[in-house]
Amino acid sequence: MMTLTQELSLADAEGRKVGWRGWAALVVLMLPVLLVSVDNTVLSFALPSIALELGPSSAQQLWIIDAYPLVLAGLLVTMGTLGDRFGRRRMLLIGATGFAAVSVLAAFAPSAAWLIAARAAMGVFGAMLMPSTLSLLRSIFTDRDQRRLAIAVWAAMFSAGAALGPIVGGLLLEHFSWGSVFLLSVPVLIPLLVLAPLLVPESRDPRPGRIDPLSIALSMATMIPVVYGIKELAVHGFVVAAWLPMLVGLGFGVLFVRRQLRATSPMLDMRLFGLGTFSGALLVNLLSVIALVGFLFFVAQHLQLIVGLSPMEAGLALVPGLAMMIAAGLAVVPISKKWPARLVVPVALVFSVAGYITVAFATGPESIGVLVVAFVSLGIGIGAAETVSNELVLASALPAKAGAASAVSETAYELGAVLGTTVLGGILTALYRTNLVIPDGIPDASAAAASETLAGAVHEADAIGGSTGAALFEAAATAFDAGVTVTALIGAGLVVVAGVIAATMLRGGRAEPGSDALPPGASGPT
Repeated sequence: MMTLTQELSLADAEGRKVGWRGWAALVVLMLPVLLVSVDNTVLSFALPSIALELGPSSAQQLWIIDAYPLVLAGLLVTMGTLGDRFGRRRMLLIGATGFAAVSVLAAFAPSAAWLIAARAAMGVFGAMLMPSTLSLLRSIFTDRDQRRLAIAVWAAMFSAGAALGPIVGGLLLEHFSWGSVFLLSVPVLIPLLVLAPLLVPESRDPRPGRIDPLSIALSMATMIPVVYGIKELAVHGFVVAAWLPMLVGLGFGVLFVRRQLRATSPMLDMRLFGLGTFSGALLVNLLSVIALVGFLFFVAQHLQLIVGLSPMEAGLALVPGLAMMIAAGLAVVPISKKWPARLVVPVALVFSVAGYITVAFATGPESIGVLVVAFVSLGIGIGAAETVSNELVLASALPAKAGAASAVSETAYELGAVLGTTVLGGILTALYRTNLVIPDGIPDASAAAASETLAGAVHEADAIGGSTGAALFEAAATAFDAGVTVTALIGAGLVVVAGVIAATMLRGGRAEPGSDALPPGASGPT
């Protein structure tokens, strides 16, 4: 039998260019990509409004954002594998229908607990959407050059959606209640349900293995406790509730890997992780998304709660960065044909490091222009790096197994979204509480609310009013911005690590199929 790299070379050699129908299908597939990526960050700008109306605790605020990507991350591999077996387009349509229905429930949530539950249900259906879009691109665009451009569009839309979330949220919140950000999914997904059966061809694994319920359970039992433990670590420190779930998840992860290695038809081909390019691209994806989502988490609060911009104004402040993120994702396509990924990605990430360092030393009420420039710099790096890394991940998989490989890539993205909010957001929250000095004359109840979150402090300052309220607001703003300085430097460090990984692991000239050799002793079965 052939090695994995030989199979990949043969699969790509047989690729043929597609016509207008393939590009029309790409447009249709961008609808769920844009929607799901918008959903990842739209709550960053809606959160202040939600906090004022529903009054969630600081932990509930993190769960409102993280419940969706947490559940989604736990189910992605499962849904990707089921798509390979039952049909990727079918999974896409089921996911779109369910996602729209549950979004309506989230829009009218009467409490924080209701909203958290609705977000978790959205994660179930979102897990059906994302692996299907990327794996369908793998089956539609079999020509490497066309696929590289298609994935550049896909990555641009994903990055654009992440940055567009605050803008869309700002526009909606300017005229409607916070629930409107969830109703956005309905008009977006209806065209998908109509056009996908007409333009998007069905694809599946022609030789699917049997359904393995135990592997499905093990994959979920691995992801959910690990991400939950990381959340607890960020919020409460190194307590039993943090490290015990992580240990449990890692234990299930070992069992999952062992089962895949022994199975004749595994749920996930573990040989892929023996490819340096595949593993390196996943890590670059993970760290890049942590950097992006973490940045949006604290910038959204700074612009609205400290600077005093409306949600719409704060969203518009990020438009230049959004435009550069899309432009960089597309511009890197011809560059990646001529230069190796191990050079292109680190150079791109230098821009992101510069953006974070700029934020670290430029916080304050008058720093709007600096934040705009910082996001432009961050967007250039993230947009280019995500395009290259996603294409490398997808090129590492055989077309028949594209769903599972796409799911792994999406898992890295969603895990990054969770960690961006949880780790960087948790660190920022802890620093805010540590740095906050409550002025004299503040009632105990107001002081407790102000110590929980920045939104709570702003609300209490407005309620108290006068010089006492102004003093509380100033203390909260100073504490928050001091936390942003440290958090931004940590974010810059994560991007540096991503650049080092790219330089050392993304081997192969221009990452053509088969150019990345498996490490000694990991050549896979022959």
